[in-house]
Amino acid sequence: MFKSILIATDGSELSDKAVRDTLALARTVGAKTTAVTVMTPYSVMEGYRQHVSDITAAMELHKVQAMGHAGQVLHKVEQAAQAAGVVCDLVRVEHERPWEAIIEAARARGCDLIAMASHGRSGMQALLVGSETQKVLTHSKTPVLVYR
Repeated sequence: MFKSILIATDGSELSDKAVRDTLALARTVGAKTTAVTVMTPYSVMEGYRQHVSDITAAMELHKVQAMGHAGQVLHKVEQAAQAAGVVCDLVRVEHERPWEAIIEAARARGCDLIAMASHGRSGMQALLVGSETQKVLTHSKTPVLVYR
């Protein structure tokens, strides 16, 4: 069945459920796992929109906060993996487009399944933005298991 599963997580409640369920699946089928969380870089345009006077300081603060959040997310995965008795590599990536980083991480690690949560958007937001999950589903050659 599956030999190597990539678990994409952002630390949300639904992602935490996807992590736990995917680790249980991995234990059942004897698959190795890799958890990835993607940090998006600071948007200079967003800084201008918010009238930030010191872009360099804002970028540094964003990076520190993003690294801290990613560390917390991956620590939760590490604890869940230990509880499930599954070895899980932990990866944090900085990328402007999380869906691309997820697909690339799966490809680079030879994963044969990507597992992630669905964060449903509705209305105009879904039409204009879409979701990272939808983009992974659309562009990945690797099968994707979506948790709802």
